[in-house]
Formats: sequence, structure tokens, C-alpha cells
Amino acid sequence: MPYSKFTLQKAVEDFQLTIVEGSRFLPEIPSIAPTALLQDILKETIPWAIAVSSEKARSEGIINPVLLEVKRQLKGQISVFSGEEFNVEPEAELTGYVDFLISRSPEQLFIKAPAVILVEAKKEDLKPALGQCLAEMVAAQRFNQQKQQPISTIYGTVSSGTVWRFLKLEEQCVTIDLTDYPLPPVEQILGFLVWMAQEI
Repeated sequence: MPYSKFTLQKAVEDFQLTIVEGSRFLPEIPSIAPTALLQDILKETIPWAIAVSSEKARSEGIINPVLLEVKRQLKGQISVFSGEEFNVEPEAELTGYVDFLISRSPEQLFIKAPAVILVEAKKEDLKPALGQCLAEMVAAQRFNQQKQQPISTIYGTVSSGTVWRFLKLEEQCVTIDLTDYPLPPVEQILGFLVWMAQEI
């Protein structure tokens, strides 16, 4: 079963998770100024992605450039995967393709542990994607354990490109920040993502 079949309720029940929902769980994180390259790209792609308004346009035109900027800001010490197959536990239905995945390994040819951030792209309504993103986060948690590189926190975000919502998974507890963070401006989102990619 692909990750897209998971609702929030199914993910919580199947993986015996506890949900904490509410306000921001991220600490005060400094914003990061984008490079001129990202500024130029977003100046062109944000209006285009909004006008076309498909999931693919938002994913390619906004989310992917932002994630590649995170890689740039961290001097290539992470890897960013797009549309990659991520089959972790078929018996638990943790199979399928992820929109975006960030690993702390700089290797780009295949996904190497530890996987730290899962990004699910959606056209507009973010709520239905929370279950899918959460299932992918559980898969990342188990993938890291299988590879003997467990980490305490897996982060997830569901995004339309212009709106971002964040989740974190610690053991069996998932925290969902019900704040929608806008882009533009890109500085705050960049700060969050760089911090998550570095956080140990």
C-alpha cells in the first residue's frame, strides 16, 4: 500500500502513536537569508506555481529550490531526494514513493541513514496529507533503526509551497504544529529546515 493511503487516524492506530497537537514546538530559530540564486528562482517560480496551481508545479517551482538551498547552506553535507522509492517495511505497509526526503549523509546516489526530514507536497488543503507524511516519518524512523543509525527525532512538513506545516516524531509520540507558516518570506522556513537538518 502506498504512503498516500494513510489517513492521520490510520497512521496513529497502525503504529500506536500518541498525538500532541497545538502550537509551535520549534525553539526560537534565527531566520536565514537566502542566496541570490534562490531569491532569483523564487521571484520567477512563485507566481508561476501559484498560477498553474498544480501539486507538481508547486513541488518543482517552490519546494525543491528551497530544499536545494538548505543543502547549499549546509555546504553539501546533506542529501535531498525527490520522488524516491522508499520501501522500508512492506508487512507494515510502509512502501511507496516520498515527495522529498533529506538525509544527513552527503551521498546522493541512494538514500543512506539517517533520514531526518520528510516533505509532502500538496496543492492546497494540507490536512489530508498529514497521515501520509506521518507514515513516511515512521518509515524513516524504522529505516534509521534498521541501518543502526537511530536518531531521537524525525521531522516532517506538509507544504503547498506557499504554506508549510510541521510535525515531529519522537519514539511513539507525534507533535503537530497547527500553525501554518507562509512563504514568502522564505527566511523563516529556511531557518527551520536548516536547524532540523542539523539538530541531533
